[in-house]
Amino acid sequence: MTLLPRQRRAVIVEDDDNIATAICFILSREGFACERLADGTGAAARIRSLDPDLVLLDVMLPGRSGYDICRALRADPVTVATPILMMSASGAPAAARSRETGANGFLAKPFAMTHLRAELRRLLADPVAPAP
Repeated sequence: MTLLPRQRRAVIVEDDDNIATAICFILSREGFACERLADGTGAAARIRSLDPDLVLLDVMLPGRSGYDICRALRADPVTVATPILMMSASGAPAAARSRETGANGFLAKPFAMTHLRAELRRLLADPVAPAP
């Protein structure tokens, strides 16, 4: 019996429905199955249970901040190496703080879908490589 490879999975933690829908569309075209979480409460536990290949994480969320979630994922042996791409409209301060909490990449909102695709490819090729 031959097992088919598992489809890559991504979790999008984003409370803006339009942004989450657009990201999921791009990810699906890249071969990912997506799960969306719109609230930070319980997000780290849900991400752990899903064991995704990639996490896209908004900084400002209801319930629990993206920074707190990122720190929790980095402290967990199951998710310590999972690539995390953080997103925020706050720009440079949020980018620096995202790196400090353990994120592998950062996108400033609003972002072009071409930038999202480029960052996804960079993270999936080498998740620990610094952003250009």
